Amino acid sequence: MPGLNVHAFETLTDLVSQLGSEGDLPVRASNQESEVVSPSSEDGESTFNHIDLTEIKGQAASRRAIEIAAAGGHCLLLSGPPGSGKTMLARALPTILPPLTFDEAIEVTRIYSVRGLVPPGGGLIERRPFRDPHHTVSDVALIGGGQIPRPGEVSLAHNGVLFLDELPEFDRNTLEVLRQPLEEGVVHISRARSAVSFPASFMFIAAMNPCPCGQLGNPRKACRCAPAQIQKYRSRLSGPLLDRIDLQIEVPPVTVAELSDDRRIGESSRAVRERVASARRLQRERYRSAGILNNSQLAGRRLKEFGRLEPEAESLLNAAVDKFELSARVYDRLRKVARTIADLEASGPIQSHHISEALQYRTLDRKVWI
Repeated sequence: MPGLNVHAFETLTDLVSQLGSEGDLPVRASNQESEVVSPSSEDGESTFNHIDLTEIKGQAASRRAIEIAAAGGHCLLLSGPPGSGKTMLARALPTILPPLTFDEAIEVTRIYSVRGLVPPGGGLIERRPFRDPHHTVSDVALIGGGQIPRPGEVSLAHNGVLFLDELPEFDRNTLEVLRQPLEEGVVHISRARSAVSFPASFMFIAAMNPCPCGQLGNPRKACRCAPAQIQKYRSRLSGPLLDRIDLQIEVPPVTVAELSDDRRIGESSRAVRERVASARRLQRERYRSAGILNNSQLAGRRLKEFGRLEPEAESLLNAAVDKFELSARVYDRLRKVARTIADLEASGPIQSHHISEALQYRTLDRKVWI
C-alpha cells in the first residue's frame, strides 16, 4: 500500500525486544511494484477474460447502451437470441470502467479478505470485481448469510459488476433478494445473536433470451413458442425487479456481412473508457457535497436538483409515462439515464433528445412485451 512503512518481525519475542530497545525499528518498504490482485472466484481463477470492444462486430446500439451504463453506474438488461453477443458485451463492460480509486480499492480488498479470497502475500485489489454466478446459485450465496454471516456475490461485486446470464433461469425468490441492494447499496443480515451489514453497491448486468426458444424477433429464424409460453417465461421476472433496471435493450443477431467485414472495426475500449471517465469526473465534482458518486445514486430532492429538465424534455417524458403507463420508479430512472447521456455530451440541463434516447432503453416497458 503506497505511503506506508511496514515494520516486520519474525516473532512476538522479537517485537517485544525491539520495543524495549532504543534502536530504530526495522522497516520493510511497501512494495508498490507487487503483483496486482484481481478479484477471483472461489477456486482462485479469474472470473472474467477481458474482451475489448473492437472484438465485437456490429451492435452499435448495444455498445452505446453499455457506454451509458458505465458512465452513470446504471443497471442493464440485454435481451436477444442465442449467439447475438449478449455475454461478450457484458464481459467487455469492465474494460470501459474507470480504475478503482484508492478508497474503493480498500473497500473491495476488505470484503475479499473477509471471505478469504485474497491470496497469501496478495496486496491491494486494484481491478473492479466482475462476478458471474451460475443460475443455480442459492439466495444465501447471492445475498450473503450463513450461521456466521459472510458476504455473498452482491458484496463481492461491490464497486464492480454483477452479471447474471440467462436471468429467467434463476430462481424467482433468489432474484427478489436483489431488490434491497439494488435500491440501497447495502445488505443487512440479521441473526438471533447479531446483525451485520455488508456493502453492495454494484452495477447489475443481466442477459436473457426473449422467449423459451430464444428466437422471438429473430428475422432469420421463426419463434416456436406459443403466446402463453412467452408470457409464462417473462413472468419469472417481477415488475418491481424490472423497474430497478435502468436500461433494457434488445440485442439483435449479427449479420453475416458484419461478421465477415474486417474493415469496419468499432471504437476500442480505451477510447470509450476516456469518455466514461470524463462523465464520471463531472459527476464526482457535481455531487462532491452530496455524498454520492454517480447518477445512478440520485434520489429524491437531489434528483430534482441535479436532474433538471428543459420544458420540452419534461413534456416528452410526461407524455411517455402516460402512454406506456410507467411507474414512478421508472420515471425517476429515465431522468437518471438522461442525466448520464447529457453528461457524456458535457451538457447542462437535460434536453428533449436526451429523454428520447433514454426512452429507447426501456424495451420491456413496451406493449409488445406484455
